[in-house]
Amino acid sequence: MDGREDEHASLADRFEAHRGHLRGVAYRMLGSLAEADDAVQETWLRLSRSDAGDIENLTGWLRTVVSRICLDLLRSAAARHEEPAGEHLPEPGAAVAGPEEEVLLADSVGRALLVVLDRLGPAERVAFVLHDLFAVPFDQIAPVVERTPLTTKKLASRARHKVRGTSPLDAPTLSAHRHVVETFLAAARGGDLEALLMVLAPDVVRTADLSALPAGRAAVIRGARAVADETVLLRRNARFAEPALVDGAVGLVVAPHGRLLLALVVRVEGDRVAAYEVVADPARLRALDLAVLGGVPDRAEGGHAGV
Repeated sequence: MDGREDEHASLADRFEAHRGHLRGVAYRMLGSLAEADDAVQETWLRLSRSDAGDIENLTGWLRTVVSRICLDLLRSAAARHEEPAGEHLPEPGAAVAGPEEEVLLADSVGRALLVVLDRLGPAERVAFVLHDLFAVPFDQIAPVVERTPLTTKKLASRARHKVRGTSPLDAPTLSAHRHVVETFLAAARGGDLEALLMVLAPDVVRTADLSALPAGRAAVIRGARAVADETVLLRRNARFAEPALVDGAVGLVVAPHGRLLLALVVRVEGDRVAAYEVVADPARLRALDLAVLGGVPDRAEGGHAGV
């Protein structure tokens, strides 16, 4: 192996040491594992064509490059008015499947967070991810989003406000409602009929867009037993559900691979679910005000965590 091959191999090793961090950044920006891996690969290609000896801070250089690639992809998708993948339903009632790795990644990052990030503008998303999730200073983010540090700070602040959302409910009520919804979700995931009957009000009403249901299912069903029976029957997608703030109240988002498929608008009375509506129509989903329940999540550990 000659000197140039040695240098290339050394550079490849240094890049591999950063791959997990770059993948984590790109996944949060793009919400797609395949696109994130493509962005990371493009970053390697740009590094391999550059004069690496002139790069003083390789970590910063790589993060800047992958962020710019992601920003270009987000802007291109926005210009084409693309809807996030997964927003169109599969065959009604069918189980949602997909690469197990991406399912696990969405679980680890947070499905509600990925859903809300999808609703941010490209520059907002990049600024928020870099600063709030990876602790990158604004003066380093500013060149990526082509703004001043002050404007970049405002971008991240605006994004943070959208991610957090607002609720008319006070904190104790919000916490109590969250407990009820989480109890309902746990029972649904486990197919636990008795637990469902305990958390559903006797006169609970379930309404749903027909596109969310198998053929022949009614748009409205009433009574705890009927709703519990159906919940057990159609529980397969509960694995991909997570509590979120839906129009200011505690509800659920169903987001395989982090892309919004369904939302449940839940009404809690006392310690039980009094009613819920399954929203599946893309236009109705877009009209919902969605936010992460509990505020902005913790930053990735050390700013260098993998996905």
